[in-house]
Amino acid sequence: MSRRAARADARPRRPVADILIDGAPASADDLTYLALVNYGAYTSFAVEDGAVRGLDLHLDRLGRSAEALFGEAPNESELRRLMRRAVEGRTAAWLRVSLFSPEVWPRSPSWIGRPRVMTMTAGPVAPLAASLRLTVQPYEREAAELKHLATFGLIRARRIARAAGFDDALFVDAQGRLSEGSLWNIGFVSGEHIVWPRASMLGGVAQRLIERGAGANGLACETREIGVWDLAAFEAAFICNSATPMCPVAEIDGVAFDVDHPVLNRVRACWTAQAPQPI
Repeated sequence: MSRRAARADARPRRPVADILIDGAPASADDLTYLALVNYGAYTSFAVEDGAVRGLDLHLDRLGRSAEALFGEAPNESELRRLMRRAVEGRTAAWLRVSLFSPEVWPRSPSWIGRPRVMTMTAGPVAPLAASLRLTVQPYEREAAELKHLATFGLIRARRIARAAGFDDALFVDAQGRLSEGSLWNIGFVSGEHIVWPRASMLGGVAQRLIERGAGANGLACETREIGVWDLAAFEAAFICNSATPMCPVAEIDGVAFDVDHPVLNRVRACWTAQAPQPI
């Protein structure tokens, strides 16, 4: 075996996924389109015994993204049926729901109508890490309020961060405001307050779930503009997304944070307390 082949075999393999389009096995034509055209909306989440934490938030955001990108959203009852079909027979899974239309191409972008639904079902996804070291990069996602398929800038940002010896990238906009990361939202801890950045970014479901549970866990939430120069004032920081409800941030460009801060466990409890909603 060559060294290159040995290195390839040593890489962690992604879980085998089942891909359905409108509830049927994906055709070669469908997959060809998806490989060539990066236009659509999606959401993804863990499924536990047929239920999802924050399902109402995922569906609402997916519907709003579909309206913005295609002019029409899927019927929710039909969407739920396709999701149940996708996870049938699984007690735990990771489900990605993508919306697309083979009528939309770079030379013919004007189609308006109800998009098709692709479901990709795989085994449970592990959290990102035990803690993260981040570096700030100037970047603003296009149409940041939408959960869309354009991932070039996000992946490139992570590659640059990894090459520089960090785990991931934290974005800053042209006004110097911190916003979000490549795959997650970020929160900062000040006393018993969770402080979220105010900037153009995607509103995360995990962030909303933490906000829902904050009061019951003795925490208050606020949103304000945060610059790099403000980082040293915070006691702790964490990232959150649907796969990683809370991961401490150890450092941002040399500014250290307490990864064992007691508030962080309460942040995780805010998310855990939100009961999964049946699909």
